[in-house]
Amino acid sequence: MHKRQKPSTPEHRRNLAADGGALSMSHNDSHSFFNLSQLVLSAGQIKPSPALKHSKITYFEVEILDVQSKKQICIVDKVPPASTLLDVKHKFHKACPQWYPSRVGLQLERNGPFLKDSISIQSLAVSSIITLYFTDLGQQVGWTTFFLTEYTGPLLIYLLFYVRLSTIYDQVESRKNFRHPVVHLACFCHCLHYIRHLLETLFVHKFSEGHTPLKNMIKGCAFYWGFTSWIAYYINHPRYTPPSFGHKQVFYAALAFLMCEAGNHFINVALAHQTNSGNKTCFPSPTYNPFTWLFLLVSCPNYTYEAGSWISFTVMTQTLPAGIFAFLMVIQMSLWAQKKHKLYLKRFYPEVRRKAAMIPIIF
Repeated sequence: MHKRQKPSTPEHRRNLAADGGALSMSHNDSHSFFNLSQLVLSAGQIKPSPALKHSKITYFEVEILDVQSKKQICIVDKVPPASTLLDVKHKFHKACPQWYPSRVGLQLERNGPFLKDSISIQSLAVSSIITLYFTDLGQQVGWTTFFLTEYTGPLLIYLLFYVRLSTIYDQVESRKNFRHPVVHLACFCHCLHYIRHLLETLFVHKFSEGHTPLKNMIKGCAFYWGFTSWIAYYINHPRYTPPSFGHKQVFYAALAFLMCEAGNHFINVALAHQTNSGNKTCFPSPTYNPFTWLFLLVSCPNYTYEAGSWISFTVMTQTLPAGIFAFLMVIQMSLWAQKKHKLYLKRFYPEVRRKAAMIPIIF
């Protein structure tokens, strides 16, 4: 006979439950640990947090010395490498308010050239301390102000002589003498010339950075204003005599003047377009416009047309003051053209080497 097993006592059940609970808990723990391990392995290796990189910026100190006495004027410190010379001039102005940036000239050497405002400080640095020499350039004016003042004067002065003010000419003599048509034509051409200059100054020309000394503007105004007064006085005088060859001389000279004015304008527009487009790798080439074909012969056709305008004006009016002014203008234009021609030879040698500077015949 089989023996009936006795039911477990409550203590025995509790022990079994405790043992079973312990077994189930240990099984759950191992399963959770396995899942955590799989999660870690699937996520890849735990990367250490990157160390913070401390960027170190090197600042420069600019020591500014007087060019004559070599004495230290000031030190501009904590100048970032990306700063330009103009930034240094502004900081120098804060330290020395009597010298504003356009008046400050800085050089690497005492007898060296003045540095441009756009130059980078980092390109000048040999060490963390940069030594520059200071020169007071005097009172400065902007290039736009310079040319507007220089060209507005002749325009107004000529008109004052054209209306024959009583303080300039005798009114009785002015009413008696008849004005030759060339007097009116000369006034038109003279005003057209300077109005073109003024409009090109405002809307065409792009001037380089920087300023020019005030004394240069005074010299330019004295030259242009003085010669304009001399020329206008003779042409608008009641006793003015017309050209020797009459209307033919006036007509052809006026036609040449207008052609030179048009050519000068189109050349200036072409040069300004080259600067605005940023294409400085080649010399300006002629276009479909016939006035730009002079680029094939000379490197500075704007000066050629400018000289041609004043020579034509001299032939049209046949006056000595206009002839002297045209002669001086040709000399000045040729000097400017030679200087620019040398710069063009360095930058555009293949295109410019067979060209003249201003006069097509002379190579």
